[in-house]
Amino acid sequence: MSNPHCPKAAAAKAASTDLLKTISQKRIQPPAVTSQMGVSQLLDEVFLSYNGGRLREACRLFSGKMLAENATVGLALSGALTPAGLGMSCLVPLVEAGFIDWITSTGANLYHDTHFALGMDLYQSRPGLNDLALRDNQIIRIYDIVFDYENLLGTDRFFRKLCRTAEFQKIMSSAEFHHLAGKYIAAREEEISRKGSSLLAACYRAGVPVFTSSPGDSSIGMNLAALQLEGSKLAIDPLLDVNQSASIVWEAKQKGSSGVFILGGGSPKNFMLQTEPQIQEVLGLEESGHDYFLQVTDARPDTGGLSGATPQEAMTWGKVDPEKLPDTVTCYLDSTVALPLITAYSLANRKPREKKRLMDRLPGLMDKLKATYLGKSKNEGSDQDGD
Repeated sequence: MSNPHCPKAAAAKAASTDLLKTISQKRIQPPAVTSQMGVSQLLDEVFLSYNGGRLREACRLFSGKMLAENATVGLALSGALTPAGLGMSCLVPLVEAGFIDWITSTGANLYHDTHFALGMDLYQSRPGLNDLALRDNQIIRIYDIVFDYENLLGTDRFFRKLCRTAEFQKIMSSAEFHHLAGKYIAAREEEISRKGSSLLAACYRAGVPVFTSSPGDSSIGMNLAALQLEGSKLAIDPLLDVNQSASIVWEAKQKGSSGVFILGGGSPKNFMLQTEPQIQEVLGLEESGHDYFLQVTDARPDTGGLSGATPQEAMTWGKVDPEKLPDTVTCYLDSTVALPLITAYSLANRKPREKKRLMDRLPGLMDKLKATYLGKSKNEGSDQDGD
């Protein structure tokens, strides 16, 4: 046993104490949970360790640094969240509060979101049902959510009828398409007294761009493909999406900071994060990566899947600013558990922000990015000519 009075032992004890102070946040001594305890107090004082601790950090990062007035927040949305009602319960309030500035989503989330605006109902059920019996009775199941097959057919008819109109007969980005469709979805939502039920409608009203990284990979894309067979001139140009999303991030970093809030992973996650490699690697513009990275995922990083890719890994691609790694949180949790808590915490602790209305400003943002890129290319060409 070491002698505590020995100079070496005393120095080691002092070093240990200093290290403990450096890495410690607060003593673990939570209050007893009571019926009067609100969501914010519960998260701040009881969610201390493991993924509960990461969820507390996620709430604080989002409501604190990511919602600064000069910060631009992008949301990456995957998994069947809108069918479970999380669009109207959580995402619409976040958009209306000015807490989400732009979105990249799976097309499926946006398609199922439209059911609610059209007056079509989905129902809670349970897993483990007889799926053959459901099929025989034309009932669709998404885990423990069920709805009538007519919801799909009716939503298909809505998009086909809408997209046959002259207003849609052009090439556009997915954000431009969703904004235009959102205008009519918002109108239909109000007609049937369901305002607030649709994420696309809320984004239209708030001027929030909504991209789909894989436009053909959903029922919306399938219906647009059918219209193409009829001779429709409507086409979604994914390359426009790449440049428009990059222009949003370029502007964000010129004026302040950029944060990404990722629910799940997959293609929406990569599309949102690739804005920085597009700016740095491809366009050759000086940048260092997104400032804030918040992800909720149930995927492990060691399997090689994108959903589990850590912010440290993203840093090597230039997607995340290496100097901002302390401002990154990965919460290994189901999005259906985390999102309502993050929403409630942020609404309780942050006043609504002025909406950036990036959709209205998108042509100007594109002009700025294009001028910067072409100006750089021209200067580089002049330098090479001089050599």
